Amino acid sequence: MTSRINAEVYHSPRLGTLFRKDGQRQMRIVVGLGNPGREYANTRHNIGFVVVDRLARRHGAEPFKRRFRAEVATASFEGEKLVLVKPQTYMNLSGHAVREVRNWYHADLDDVLIVHDDLDLPYGQLRMRARGSAGGHNGMASIIEQLGTNNVPRLKIGIGRGNAETRAHVLARFSTDEERDLDQVVVSAADAVERWVTDGITAAMNQINGSASIIAAAPRLP
Repeated sequence: MTSRINAEVYHSPRLGTLFRKDGQRQMRIVVGLGNPGREYANTRHNIGFVVVDRLARRHGAEPFKRRFRAEVATASFEGEKLVLVKPQTYMNLSGHAVREVRNWYHADLDDVLIVHDDLDLPYGQLRMRARGSAGGHNGMASIIEQLGTNNVPRLKIGIGRGNAETRAHVLARFSTDEERDLDQVVVSAADAVERWVTDGITAAMNQINGSASIIAAAPRLP
């Protein structure tokens, strides 16, 4: 497999062209977390799937195919290959799919971004982190366990705690009021992923984490 150190070797027959001649990586893996199955579609816990689907449409990705215990599609953005991943293991075992995808592509951890819901953030608020604990999110806990580190970049999308018991809240569909702003939240999250791809984690955090209210912002159209 190619490496950053040897800038002249930049093509992998198995994976395609993933490096430029200057040795900089041309591939990013974006993993949206959720649960498979029609009964979980459009629930709060599946907002990671929704963001990945939006990125796939925005960048003309090939159809998703079943690989690595996940649905995987590829697209291109600003000269980067995007590997878009939706684990099909159910949330609590998401780490198995992430580990398999990462191993196949020999990806550095800083080239992987996890997109998931967050109970502790108000609805629609985004936070990007380069590392950290799972924060009570079972999908992130599985990923940290399987990768053996918490140095995993992630984009957290606030869903609030609501009034229901936690499990009931995350597995419920968005309320009528939330639905009105959902497209704007998803567009803003997709924009945040693109910022991470083009400018890196630090610049993305500086922009995204400084925003008090994504819903109040005026994101561009997808």
